[in-house]
Amino acid sequence: MNWYYVGVDLGQSHDFTAIAVVERAELTGKWDPVMVAFPKVVKLRLRYLERMELGTSYPEVVERVAEVTRSVALAGRCQLMADATGVGTPVVDMLRRARIGCTLMPVMITCGNTEHLTNGFYHVPKRDLIVGLQTTLQRGGLEIAAALPLGAALMQELADLRVKITSPGHEQYGAWREGQHDDMVLAVALACWGAHKMYPNPPAGEDGFWRRKEPWPDLKKLLAADERG
Repeated sequence: MNWYYVGVDLGQSHDFTAIAVVERAELTGKWDPVMVAFPKVVKLRLRYLERMELGTSYPEVVERVAEVTRSVALAGRCQLMADATGVGTPVVDMLRRARIGCTLMPVMITCGNTEHLTNGFYHVPKRDLIVGLQTTLQRGGLEIAAALPLGAALMQELADLRVKITSPGHEQYGAWREGQHDDMVLAVALACWGAHKMYPNPPAGEDGFWRRKEPWPDLKKLLAADERG
């Protein structure tokens, strides 16, 4: 069964709220004659991307997120990674009370260097989210549907990101110019982070190959039958 990871970057008065849905699919690769099996190939696919209107109230955001996680396609097989930074904390509390029908993983996006879990909140450096998404894209680990309406805007957001080094020596990732946004990038990055968090290793089922459940034919018997025939 394929799983879906919903990333939500919560906006404020001048920022958009973005919702991204990434599918984790285990596919069948080309036949491997050495292993006598088909390898498992994992693909992340960006299936849905939404940017909500500026000024959308947080109760409306929570309602929309619940609609997505309870949808027929995702119900019972999705995880939710929600931005809990700053004003996001009370929204996370609202999501906990809502009937979202999935596991909630609240994420505090930090400018630190290490990831840690404290009091039920994941503290994740923004650098790790952005670089993780860029690396996944570069190695072909994330596919973006060609028909995705906001696909081009997402790639532009990625192109507009810059890193700045502050006086204490911290890295800050953000849009290059004032008025540009990174909400969709962060929503997708959160979803991909969740997928890698739940499945940190390549598909190993149990050695990374799809194997036949029925026994292979007895070649000796087949050859003997051919000789008799």
